[in-house]
Amino acid sequence: NSGLEVPVKKTVINLSPGSVRKRGASFDLPIALSILASQGLVRQEALEQVLAVGELGLDGSIRDVPGVLPIVWEARKQGYKLCIVPAGNEAEAALVEGIPVLAAGSLARLLEMLSGNAPVRARPADVGGVNAHAPGSVETAFEGDFQEVKGQGAVKRAAEIAVAGGHNFLMIGPPGSGKSMIARRIPTILPPLEMEEALEITKIYSVQGMLEKDTPLIRRRPFREVHHTATKAALIGGGLIPAPGEISLAHKGVLFLDELTEFPRSVLEVLRQPLEEKRIRLTRKQGVYEFPADFMLAAAMNPCPCGYYPDMDRCACTPAGISQYLGKVSQPFLSRIDICMDTPAVDYRNLKGGPGQKAEETSEKIRERVCLARERQMRRYSGEPGKTNASLPAKKIPEYCALGTKEERVMESAFRQMGLTARTYHKVLKVARTIADLDGKEKIQTGHLAEAIGYRLPDAKYWGSLR
Repeated sequence: NSGLEVPVKKTVINLSPGSVRKRGASFDLPIALSILASQGLVRQEALEQVLAVGELGLDGSIRDVPGVLPIVWEARKQGYKLCIVPAGNEAEAALVEGIPVLAAGSLARLLEMLSGNAPVRARPADVGGVNAHAPGSVETAFEGDFQEVKGQGAVKRAAEIAVAGGHNFLMIGPPGSGKSMIARRIPTILPPLEMEEALEITKIYSVQGMLEKDTPLIRRRPFREVHHTATKAALIGGGLIPAPGEISLAHKGVLFLDELTEFPRSVLEVLRQPLEEKRIRLTRKQGVYEFPADFMLAAAMNPCPCGYYPDMDRCACTPAGISQYLGKVSQPFLSRIDICMDTPAVDYRNLKGGPGQKAEETSEKIRERVCLARERQMRRYSGEPGKTNASLPAKKIPEYCALGTKEERVMESAFRQMGLTARTYHKVLKVARTIADLDGKEKIQTGHLAEAIGYRLPDAKYWGSLR
């Protein structure tokens, strides 16, 4: 179908190295070009230091394949001078700066270009100006607004602090109190993506074949909502040749687990290591696979099976039933939650609104404060691997979360009375550091510390008797 005559004879194709498993149709095009070059139908010089990837259709067309962005990224890293990709992957491949991209829709057309019978127009590494390295240049519009959430000012304040510092956030409250509504509006106050972050996220989605052809660059922080029927493999990734899971798809964004206690405990436990290390390592017979997992966890749950505990006028659950229900969430998992927040039922006056009621704050105003707090963190941690308070390593906490004499006394008292662990102690200090950043203060003050300690009280309230 491409008008080529290839002699009928035995052809041996060696996919080296043999120890690395190959899969998918992306090898079609390089195999075809190698055969044609061995027959003298393509000049071998034209393929030197050239990377080719693509699927061949029986009609001679070159079809799209997933994972082109990280492939081209690696090609540039290894010093290739040109990448040949399917026409449908051109925009995605051109996101990588520093290496030209040659896109072709058919094998016949590609051979014309390689033989010099057709003009070669390698696309430069830029797509509509998306490579402008300015913060916020890769952002799209948001859906929903915090203004739509009536009442729940304390919960919205906690959500703001969580986003400002990248902290893990758990809401506990009765049905209909707005937990899910608040969580689904967290994307509206997330800070804009830096270009480096956008490309990092786009590479993950490229591997999964989840990019738009015309606008492949991920332009906003991901928000992944996972149903409670999800398996461990769905969360962390898996398969014979492991692929990224929901945790990695939430990289640099938010992973939302609604109805937390409906998840099997074994599924929740696999989150513990990624929450701490910000990466996932899967060991298989053929090698070790590592996926990024730098995400913020947002979760919501009821305090008991019926949802109304500790309101004993409405709660119909037995103490044993409540204990069993809360026991689905382990203490090691809870210790990785930075902010735990009671979400009470909404008051009628707040729900109805009207004269005399204070107008709800918009996501835009909240986001402005979040961005200012993130900018302070970026400046503070310019020489550190992490760029948020939540990712601050323990050894750096004394330097960046230093307390005064009065604050030390408050922290010591809370540590003893609440039975904090070393991990939860560090969590409190990091949250206090974020509150200080939102307040525009260089040092953590008593008020900041007291508020951060308050975000651990629901933990003691609901799980204290289970310890």
